[in-house]
Amino acid sequence: MKRLNMAMLVLVALSSSCSSDPHEIVVGAVYPTAGGQGMGGIEEFRGVQLAADLVNQDGGVDGRPIRLALEPADSFDGAPGAVERAVDAGASVVVGSYGSTISAPAAETASRLDTVFWETGAVGEVGRGAAPGTRFFRAVGAGESLGQAAVEFIRDQRLPGSAGREARYSVTYVDDAYGGAVALGAQSEIEESGLTLAGTFPYELDSVDYLGLVEDIRRARTDVLVVVAYLIDGVNLRRALVSEDVPLLATIGTSSSYCHPEFGRLLGEDALGLFASDKPDAGYVDPTKLTPEAGSALRWARNEYRRRHNEEMSAAALSGFGSAWGLFRHVLPRARDLSSDAVADAARSVRLPVGALPSGSGLQFAPPGNARAGENVNAISVIWEWVSVNTRAIVWPPSLATSPIVPISI
Repeated sequence: MKRLNMAMLVLVALSSSCSSDPHEIVVGAVYPTAGGQGMGGIEEFRGVQLAADLVNQDGGVDGRPIRLALEPADSFDGAPGAVERAVDAGASVVVGSYGSTISAPAAETASRLDTVFWETGAVGEVGRGAAPGTRFFRAVGAGESLGQAAVEFIRDQRLPGSAGREARYSVTYVDDAYGGAVALGAQSEIEESGLTLAGTFPYELDSVDYLGLVEDIRRARTDVLVVVAYLIDGVNLRRALVSEDVPLLATIGTSSSYCHPEFGRLLGEDALGLFASDKPDAGYVDPTKLTPEAGSALRWARNEYRRRHNEEMSAAALSGFGSAWGLFRHVLPRARDLSSDAVADAARSVRLPVGALPSGSGLQFAPPGNARAGENVNAISVIWEWVSVNTRAIVWPPSLATSPIVPISI
């Protein structure tokens, strides 16, 4: 405890020091801190702060302390300015961003300013303007992989055999960068594995007609529904499906909705039997199954997060911690200097197996020119299930499962 207190005193002194101190490594942090994604952004940034604190406690990067320069970006149009302010503040690299609608413009702005953008949580697609694999690196799994994993799980685990193969699959999604990326992965997996795609149903967040959407899903004779939504629209759609008594064999959502604790609190019994493809919370990752260094970091982070914030680490907080720890502990020390080319070269050189990050993931990026350029091919995801009222559990993969799959009728 004395060591932690001393570390906190050092960090307070560093945070109040001159921003132009050449001894510091300034890292820009672009996250939403208000609005619909504000809480998640704050939690993810808290994880990033813990990663910086832990690395600083252990001597920093080659003796140089990390100082985070937080620049809030609460919307799509606020992201470019936030990145510009971070770079103006001397940031050598920018981390972010929790929200996919923020990630794309933030990453493209960083690339335009010749700065590496390190994505710690958002899963949506970014365009070529972000320079994937040279200026953009995503430490977590991409949205496309979450959609793919959702379909694979239902087909192979929830409805194995002929039931899964003969079922009719539909995908409904919020029509933005996040929704489109996850839906593309789900749709591709459906088509490439020879399943029947009954329909795809995009919707606009500010004008969705839930009863009309439910009628479209029913009319398509949907057996398995993949839902890519945010919290409130995900809850409203589920309520509409229940009220209209739409018969489904299985429903699976993804990050930002079906896996969120508030989703279960709002729906109660109507959430039972629903699945979610997403990242794990810190409390569900067994430190003994990680490398000794990553396991030690996770134990420290869980205890410290609870001490500072009086709550357990969420998936967003763990994502921020694990992703940033990978950058601060394994990438920056390899860089010959803090130029964008040097940081990018270091990122591409890292080869960490699954379990070498506190989040349970590993770290290895697909190279430029690859279809997955800049994506972490060693990122992990899990499948959650709402197994009882207000209770969710990881049911897949077996190495992380905290409960068997519960065959609840939906």
